[in-house]
Amino acid sequence: MPASDPMGRLQALLGKLPGVGRRSAERMAQALVRDGENLLPNLVAALREVEETVRLCSLCGGLTLKTQDPCALCRDPRREASQLCVVEEPSDIPLIERAGAFRGRYHALLGKISPMQGQGVPDRRVEALLKRIDSEGVREVILALNSDVESDATASYLADVLAKRPVKVTRLAFGIPAGSAISFSDPVTLARALQGRSPVGPS
Repeated sequence: MPASDPMGRLQALLGKLPGVGRRSAERMAQALVRDGENLLPNLVAALREVEETVRLCSLCGGLTLKTQDPCALCRDPRREASQLCVVEEPSDIPLIERAGAFRGRYHALLGKISPMQGQGVPDRRVEALLKRIDSEGVREVILALNSDVESDATASYLADVLAKRPVKVTRLAFGIPAGSAISFSDPVTLARALQGRSPVGPS
């Protein structure tokens, strides 16, 4: 379908969403038209409401209401300001929060280094990270990044950038998932599990 066609434009836009391929975008567009009396107007209304009321937090980059900026996590005085957890996307923040093991603050990069896709970490987010380290008394930066080539490159880049700052830079440990078995683990996962091993028993 030509890009100048309304359906073509809709499919092209849907295809830009994370995890949505060409065929999925086509099916979504067709579903919206097929159920146009209910789904389409409700989707349009929801998109308009999000546009009018939701934004990225001016500090951490997570999602928040425009009337609550900075977000609740950034404003919470009970959070440990000396620890800053760096994530790739705002969607990573609630995942870490649900784990219940981190009580510091967050900083979303809004991307990662991906030369093949012509993407990188926005300079403004790196600059904001350095500014927060200097002004908020951050002593440890935890790189909670994914486990792939692009994320590894991003972690190395950030480690170099932070080398001149008086902060400890750590990265999430990678290893065998809970409830899984060694026989199901790939060689890279096993290697990282061995490198990140921890002591057992009394020290």
